[in-house]
Amino acid sequence: MNTTNTNFLSTKHDNPYCRVAEVMPSLLSGKSILDACCGSRMFWFDKSNPAVLFADIRNENHILCDGRELNIEPDLQMDFRNMPFSDNTFKMVVFDPPHLKSLGKESWMGKKYGILNETWKQDIKQGFDECMRVLEPFGTLIFKWNEDQIKVSEILSVVGYVPLIGHKSGKSAKTHWMSFMKGVCNEA
Repeated sequence: MNTTNTNFLSTKHDNPYCRVAEVMPSLLSGKSILDACCGSRMFWFDKSNPAVLFADIRNENHILCDGRELNIEPDLQMDFRNMPFSDNTFKMVVFDPPHLKSLGKESWMGKKYGILNETWKQDIKQGFDECMRVLEPFGTLIFKWNEDQIKVSEILSVVGYVPLIGHKSGKSAKTHWMSFMKGVCNEA
């Protein structure tokens, strides 16, 4: 069991995966979509979609409490707050950052979804800004947030943008999917 970097939003930028540097062109070849924190790719229908560059700060494998395997194996290990891409690289970015701040580090939910640090507001804002930076003009940002511990109204005030559209989902309708378009979305 690999438990490398269990703190999903580490504030350390000395990690070699977090340095801003140009990514090998061959890694980007044919990739028009970035999943900036892919985790175990839970919501993807095609978890190996050739048009998607799957990225995450974590690269680890776990056995959950019910015996299932949880594999977080990104194509590129990186920090969403400091992406190693040029401006205007992707047509679409998917941003599904950790949304829970009150969990035990060894809890299955912490392993599955990641855990926010005490600097979560600046981390999420910085990540959102990076997602917008690497989007092409008029590119689409899909943002997923679960408001179990932090309300959508608060997170939207943190990111500073107003979504174009959104949809609630999940058993208790706490998961929100929102779409933003670079150059069209108004800053809050």
